Order: sequence, then structure tokens, then C-alpha cells
Amino acid sequence: MRVSAALSLVFVALLFGPAPARAGSDLVIGVHDDRIKWTEQPAPILRAMQALGLGGMRVTLEWRPGKRYLTMPDHNALRRAVAAHADGVRVVLGVYGRATDAPHGPAAREDYCRFVRNVLIRYGEVRDVVIWNEANSDTFWQPREGAAEDYAALLARCWDVLHESIPGVNVLTTTAASHDPTAFIRGVGAAYRASGRQQPLFDAAGHNPYPLFSGESPNARHEVYVGQGDYDRLVAVLDESFGGTAQPPTPVWYLENGFQTTTAGKRRRSHYSGRESVAQTLEPEAQAAQIAAALRLASCQPRVAAYFNFLLVDETALGGWQSGLLWADWQRKPAFEAYRAAIAEVRRGRVDCAAALRG
Repeated sequence: MRVSAALSLVFVALLFGPAPARAGSDLVIGVHDDRIKWTEQPAPILRAMQALGLGGMRVTLEWRPGKRYLTMPDHNALRRAVAAHADGVRVVLGVYGRATDAPHGPAAREDYCRFVRNVLIRYGEVRDVVIWNEANSDTFWQPREGAAEDYAALLARCWDVLHESIPGVNVLTTTAASHDPTAFIRGVGAAYRASGRQQPLFDAAGHNPYPLFSGESPNARHEVYVGQGDYDRLVAVLDESFGGTAQPPTPVWYLENGFQTTTAGKRRRSHYSGRESVAQTLEPEAQAAQIAAALRLASCQPRVAAYFNFLLVDETALGGWQSGLLWADWQRKPAFEAYRAAIAEVRRGRVDCAAALRG
């Protein structure tokens, strides 16, 4: 296994002392929330983002087989999303469709990559694009047989198409914490090396380091699962799979992470419907502590370049996610102030990385 100099520095820091606090200005901190696409009144969302001091918002766009050009609903959604860019927010776009519609074969890959290119040409505010969603999971990519090879081919074609046309584009991969992401990354790397390709497949590695359950420490370590605490395993497999090629050490973007809260209480409960989908949810104060700890930890992991909380506002359906910073009635959770305070701490370079790495 080849381990980069950057990774060696991580091991040295962990063994002999804390890494210095990140200066903070280079860490993209944001939320992943599609709500802005669906509203004709984005002002409340934009005000909340300004109050938090967010630097990024991730949204998604649907693709289906044969689609190369934007529809009117696509334009409506994107016009609303890029409104955040005017406030200095980095808009990150994920493009994917149903698992059974994953782009297999040259024709499908060409359609998908040309569609993404057309989006970025039309909406120049967007320069960060995530190729599909959690490609190592059968929830988003089927069939699984040959998925790593297919995904490597998709990345290669999109990287070429986008870098030929879009100055400054940032092409991101995507993996889930479950479904053995390290094995999948190795598979993508093996396909890359076997192809003899000289250009990179991507510019940054996107990963969704959710905990196994909302109350699990962000620092928790696992054997197969890859959460935030498994950062060393994640960067090691990236270096093993892509180190020594044309690519420099791969930046890591945490594209989604979240901790779900209970909605107990009559005032709040009236804004939700359905039945809770998870066995464990957190009290609001516990969510606040988790979200601050996760951001501080990300800021102390040297290769992490971005961190996005999943949701600004809770989903109203309890079968969905209640990991937002705002309740479904738009009142602030304790997590709102905790995230804002942690963002300011990161920006000022005041994170105690010795404490953050201990957990």
C-alpha cells in the first residue's frame, strides 16, 4: 500500500500530538437541503443561512435516461438554488436519478455527462458537481455487479467532458458510510489503473460519514463502516487506490452528515406527520452537542475540505429526516446556535484539535 506524505503527517500528529487548529477560511461549511428549489419565497432560507455564516449549500437535480437538456422545472429549481450564490454561498450540485437508471454503457454515460455540462454552462454560479449519489449503495446504483467499474467509467467521461468546457469545475465522487465504501473505492481505483488512463477521474472525494445511530460519537471507529472517526481508513484507501498517479492527495468533502432529533412536545408535534422511522432520536440539546463536535472534528482532519449538515429545516414526514437546524415550524433548534458558534470557532482558527480528536 502506498501512503502519501500528507497521510504520514496525519499519523505523526495522532501519535505525537494534536494537529494545529485549521485556519478555517478554506473549509466550506454548509447544509444539504433541497427546500430552496421548491419555494417561491427563498428569503427565509437565505436569512437563516446568513445568520449561520454558511459558505455552502448542496442541492440535487434529477436525471433520467436519455436526458441531455434542462426542462422548465429544472430551470425553475436551479434559478432558486443559485439565488444563494449572490450572498457568497457556494452552490454544490448533485445530479442523479433512480437506482435502476444509473448510467451503464457509453451512450448513457454520454447523455448523463452532457446533461451535467449543459447545466453548468447555463448556470455559471455552479462549479462544484457531485457525480451521482452514494454509488456504492444499491439504494442509488443497480445492478451492483460491475458497479465500481461502471462508476469509474462514468467519472472518467464526466471529468473529460466537464474539464473541456467548464473553467474551474470541481468534480466530486460520492460514497455512503455503509455498504463497504473502502472496497468500492478500491474497485474504482483498480478499474482506473487497468484503463491506463493518465487524467484523473475526479477532483475531490465526496463521502457521507453519518454515524451508525444519532447518539454515536463522531469519533467512533468501525471495521467496515466508514464514519468520521474512520477518516484515517478513508484517506488511506484513497491514497492506496489513486496515489502515485496524476492526482495529488485527494481532498475529502463530507457532503452529508446528520443527527436526528425527537419531535416530542405538542407545539412541535403538530407540524409533523406519520411515524418515526428510526429507533433512536436525540433530545435537541444532544443534537446540538453532536453537530458542534462533528464540525470541530472535520476542521481538524487535514484532508477534509468541506462539511455539510443534512438539512437546514426538518422534513415534516417523520419517515424522513429530522436532522435540521430548524424545526418544521421554522423555529430554531439548539443546534442552530451550536452550529453557528462552531462555524465561528472554525473561522477564527480557535478549535482545540487535541480535544476534538479525542472526542
